[in-house]
Amino acid sequence: MTMLQVIAALGLLALLASVVKHIEFTQLRSSKLQQHLVFGAAASVFVLWIFRAGIYEGLDVHFLWLSALALTLGVRFALLAGTAALLGVTALGYEQWQMLGVNGLLGVAVPIVITHLIYNISFHRLPRNLFLYIFVCAFIPGAALIALKMFLLGSYYVIDGTYDWLTVKDNFLILIPLMLFPEGMLNGMTMTLLIIYKPHWVYTFHDKFYIDGK
Repeated sequence: MTMLQVIAALGLLALLASVVKHIEFTQLRSSKLQQHLVFGAAASVFVLWIFRAGIYEGLDVHFLWLSALALTLGVRFALLAGTAALLGVTALGYEQWQMLGVNGLLGVAVPIVITHLIYNISFHRLPRNLFLYIFVCAFIPGAALIALKMFLLGSYYVIDGTYDWLTVKDNFLILIPLMLFPEGMLNGMTMTLLIIYKPHWVYTFHDKFYIDGK
C-alpha cells in the first residue's frame, strides 16, 4: 500500500468509528422496518455497483445512487450501507483491497456528506416544496457528485503515480458528461417514487414541511 492509501484507510476507519459511536443500535434492533431499509439499500447499491465499464483497472465507471441513499437513510446509516456495498464489490474483486480507504472516502463518504449538506442548506434556506426537494436535494447532487467523485478519483491516480493525466483524462474523465444526466435522473426518480408511495421510508422527508407547508 502507498502512503496515500494508508492515510485514506485510517481516515475511513476514523470516520466509521465516529459514525458507529453516534448510532442508536437499540432502535435499529427494535425496528424491523429500519433493518429492512438499511440492509435492503446496501444490497441494492451493491448490485448496482457490480455493473460497470472501463478499460484500465480502477478507472471503472458505474452509477453511484448515493444521493438517494443519503436522503432515504440519513447520513449515518447511509455511510454504513454504502461502505457495506463497497466491501461487497471489493470482496468480489471489482475493486482492490488496498484501495478500500480511497474508494470509501472519495466514492462513498464525500457524495453522502455533501448530499446531506445540500439537503440541510435547502431545508433552511429555500422554500419547502416537493419540486425543490426532488430537484435540489436529489437530481442536482446526484449529477454533480458523480462528476466530483470521478474527478477526485482520477486526480488521486495521477497524484499517486498510477496513471498519467492524459490516460485519466482520455479514458475516465471524458465520460463525466455522459454520466451527469442519467445519475441525476436515477436519484431524482428514486426519491420521486419513494415520497409518493413510501414517504415513511424516507428519513429526510416530512409531510408537515413539504406538503402541509409548515
